[in-house]
Amino acid sequence: MNLQSSTLKADESGEPFHVQQAKQIRAYREAWKAAGHTRTPRVSVSRSIFALTDDRDRAYFGRDGGGDQIGVIDNMRAVFGRSYAAEPERLIEQLRADEAIAEADTLLLTVPNQLGVDYNAHVLENILRHVAPALGWR
Repeated sequence: MNLQSSTLKADESGEPFHVQQAKQIRAYREAWKAAGHTRTPRVSVSRSIFALTDDRDRAYFGRDGGGDQIGVIDNMRAVFGRSYAAEPERLIEQLRADEAIAEADTLLLTVPNQLGVDYNAHVLENILRHVAPALGWR
């Protein structure tokens, strides 16, 4: 069994989403080990990440406020993790500060499927070309 943690969780502490999610990952790994499992489980997190490299990117995602969103789902206070959208240099700084990404083994990128295959290929290529190398992602 592995853990895949998405971008929505109960707001347990009022801390930023990525901090709460990193704590959740550490607790999962501790509980796994305490249960006597010998294999190390993998953990993945998902994020919406957009490197703003052209006018299309800025039109679609350049107005993002950049913060977590708080709401109520099924009578539970919930925190929804932010989308990351910025020029590549700024984006790299923001992603380095995300504690849950640092804790995870795998990062899953969510893409806006309503914008089509060609645009999503552009989004992924931007991450691979302008962001991933600076963060040591492979």
